[in-house]
Amino acid sequence: MADKAPKAKFEYEPHPHITNRKKHREVNSDAILAGVGPKTLNQKIGFGITKRVGTMWAAYIFFAITLVSLPAVIMKGDPVLIVAWIAQTFLQLVLLPIIIVGQNIQAAAAEKRAVMTYEDAAAVLEEAIKIQKHLDHQDESLAHLITRLEEIETKLNKK
Repeated sequence: MADKAPKAKFEYEPHPHITNRKKHREVNSDAILAGVGPKTLNQKIGFGITKRVGTMWAAYIFFAITLVSLPAVIMKGDPVLIVAWIAQTFLQLVLLPIIIVGQNIQAAAAEKRAVMTYEDAAAVLEEAIKIQKHLDHQDESLAHLITRLEEIETKLNKK
């Protein structure tokens, strides 16, 4: 009788990404985004202005500012001036912050989806590792059974 089952033929080698992933496992999205923020003075100024203009309060303030020139345009009664006021004053001033608010909402949703996708991938990876361990155990059991069957076959052939 053999005292040890033969080793499984399949050798599991983890993908290199697994090793790299373990190094970055504790990194959260806030830490990742911290390295993406503005670095130069111009970037900081642009970011600050965008952050303040991209609010609904800015849209309300800009709407109020557009109303200052509306009476003069209406009093002139010129359709070209009214269209110009709508296009150049109202739409540009009021829609700009509203569009930025919408983009911020979309960016937050995209970030949430990206984190969920990452967590899903991590879960699938963990499950794949568990499956691999299970398969390794089954390979060892099958190898042991094959050895036992070969021993029984040898004994039967000797008779």
